[in-house]
Amino acid sequence: MKLYVKFMVSIRCKMLVKAELERLGLNYRTIDLGEVEIEESLTEEQNKQLKANLLKSGLELMDDKKAILIQKIKNVIIEMVHYEDELLKVKNSEYISEKLKYDYTYLANLFSEATGITIEHFIIIHKIERVKELLIYNELNLTEISYRLNYSSVAHLSNQFKKITGLTPSFFKSLKQKKRTPIEHI
Repeated sequence: MKLYVKFMVSIRCKMLVKAELERLGLNYRTIDLGEVEIEESLTEEQNKQLKANLLKSGLELMDDKKAILIQKIKNVIIEMVHYEDELLKVKNSEYISEKLKYDYTYLANLFSEATGITIEHFIIIHKIERVKELLIYNELNLTEISYRLNYSSVAHLSNQFKKITGLTPSFFKSLKQKKRTPIEHI
């Protein structure tokens, strides 16, 4: 049986869900971002308890098919931007469409309607958060970061960074208090 969990966007979230499943004596096959496959069906009491326990940690068990699909779109983007070593050299629309087995236009319209922003804008916001993370770690220079995140140039990355944050990447890097937005709050 598949369960869908809203706001499950990090390894820490996966560990939390795993602990809750074990606490309820539920056996799982896989735990991925936003998705859990358990071996048995949930009883009404287990479902109620799992929902309540996850909610205490800021996670939500989802039932609505459209909400599940929107969360899947978000998870594909989060995986693509935050957990791939290098962004693929294919169009975002093709990647998302192929990964979810839906027409991109349908996904884009559904996403925009539900969230109030486009998929592309959501990707940009996540890419900028990833740039912040890489700048904070100080392992890569801006040229390497722009290549890794599939920007056409350092200037393009810098312009987008300034548009989203109001700061240049260099100024952000020089700040003592570097502010990042947790993935689950984007």
